[in-house]
Amino acid sequence: MIPLRSESVWRRVLSIDERLLLIVRRWESRLMTRLMRGLTHLGDPASWVLAGLVLGFSGGVGRRDCALLGTAAGLALLIAHPLKRLCRRERPSRGIGGFAAGQGVPLAGFLLALALGIAVSRVYLGAHYPLDVAAGVLVGTLAGTGARLVVFEYPLLKLVGYATIAALG
Repeated sequence: MIPLRSESVWRRVLSIDERLLLIVRRWESRLMTRLMRGLTHLGDPASWVLAGLVLGFSGGVGRRDCALLGTAAGLALLIAHPLKRLCRRERPSRGIGGFAAGQGVPLAGFLLALALGIAVSRVYLGAHYPLDVAAGVLVGTLAGTGARLVVFEYPLLKLVGYATIAALG
């Protein structure tokens, strides 16, 4: 039976969140830890800056994709960082402010299999609870959808995006 009080429901959600974290943490092995560390580094901002530069300098549709990636990352930051400050949730193993896993944010809708691997790696390595990663996926989906609208659907904003790319290249 689901409790009617919202506080009780939230405690139940957090309990499930912690159980999921413990399930993923049971996969621990030397090989799995190496794999998960590699995956989690692919979600670091430096990896996305490199991907954006490669796209931007590749010409053709690469510049458009660079604008899309940059816009999505910017929107994701505008959403995720206030959420992190608002929620101030400690990370499972580090005691650092967590919530809305930033590494998964720009990946939503772009290389889904890689995004899933990075998301699982963040839970496996104890950097985030599963609920934090799910929030990051939601923020990434919103940012990706917003970026698509900004870059492809609205001509004025589209011109601003291309002008930015032209200034860089």
